[in-house]
Amino acid sequence: MVKVNDEREKVDESFFRFLIEAIKIAFSGSRRYYAWLLGLILIILLGAYSYYYQLKYGFIITGMRDQVSWGLYISNFTFFVGVAASAVMIVIPLYIYNYKEFKHIITFGEYLAVGALIIVMTNVSADIGRIERIFHMFPIVGTPNWPQSLLMWDFIVLIGYLLLNLIIPTYGLYKAYYNSQPRSWIKVLIYISVPWAISIHTVTAFIYSGLSARPFWNSALMAPRFLASAFTSGPALLIIVLLLVRHFRPEFREKISEKAIQTLAQIILIALITNLFFLGSEIYSVGYAQTSHWISLEYLIFGLEHAGKYYGVLVPFFWASLLLNLIAVFVLLYPKTRKNSYSLALACFMVFIGIWLEKGMGLVIPGFVPTPIGEIWEYIPTLMEIMISFAGWALGFLIYTLLIRVTIAIESGELRHLS
Repeated sequence: MVKVNDEREKVDESFFRFLIEAIKIAFSGSRRYYAWLLGLILIILLGAYSYYYQLKYGFIITGMRDQVSWGLYISNFTFFVGVAASAVMIVIPLYIYNYKEFKHIITFGEYLAVGALIIVMTNVSADIGRIERIFHMFPIVGTPNWPQSLLMWDFIVLIGYLLLNLIIPTYGLYKAYYNSQPRSWIKVLIYISVPWAISIHTVTAFIYSGLSARPFWNSALMAPRFLASAFTSGPALLIIVLLLVRHFRPEFREKISEKAIQTLAQIILIALITNLFFLGSEIYSVGYAQTSHWISLEYLIFGLEHAGKYYGVLVPFFWASLLLNLIAVFVLLYPKTRKNSYSLALACFMVFIGIWLEKGMGLVIPGFVPTPIGEIWEYIPTLMEIMISFAGWALGFLIYTLLIRVTIAIESGELRHLS
């Protein structure tokens, strides 16, 4: 028993040493690095100031009303859950099919899920309103209403996935820091993370599609569309990150191979075409049958005329999203443009923005227009709402930046334990 306790104390001490060194390296870098961190912190502070006003005066400072009660916050929630789920597109090839090209980018993908989930949780917290009432979701002190509540299912899968994507890569870096091999038990968590990644976005889709009073969301294609768009936007953001790492840290050009980036680009292309096919199928089936679903879709695509007034604030968002995604398809389809770093980065940026427009303004808002009693409210986010939302983005990117700074330091050998 004494021997076991001694070994446990040694492990605790070694991990604590790793943690201290990781924190030190995370906050060290060039002037450009410090400027980036400072910029993110300033955005967070501006968002916190705006959030104080929201707590003080309520949702009246936002563009949301009773008619449209989900806005920019839930749009970001929906989109970034997909970004988080996309980490599975690296985990499956590497751990299931032993695709070695992804060996040095797996940590970038898993930590991207962590950053995305931070954005998810901050935006959901902003949308709750009375944040102190979140304790109602916890057992004993609250009434979680599990397993009946889909929202509680969503809370469980998101927290679980966050922990998985913190533990798995951090353990790998911890072992790399001491130049030792990971224990076999970590593979159990890796295999668990695969279906878990699918579940987080499926449960999110079910929250929408189960609302029968909102015909726009009440579709069997909702979950497949969510996954197809997730496997597009997440890898697109990851490619942008990897290209930036290769640019600023030339020693990573061999570790982050061109083959790995091209494989991700092909995954994006297939998922993007699939997502566009799902969108076209839904437009045809709903438009041809002229179901109640079509009214919201018509509002999104063409706008609606009601009582002599035209409502079409979302129309530019839909066509911009479609145009960006179609251009990205052609850029990624041709090997010459796909293999050019600049055109690839541009295509990934267009995909990221295009999917955000589709799953944000193009999915959440039309579900509320018109209301079940026929009212039309045109939702436009206010400046304070945008600042609060961007603060969530900045917090997620700040945490992701610190995590990949440690990753780069360990992968490059800059941070290693000298035994």
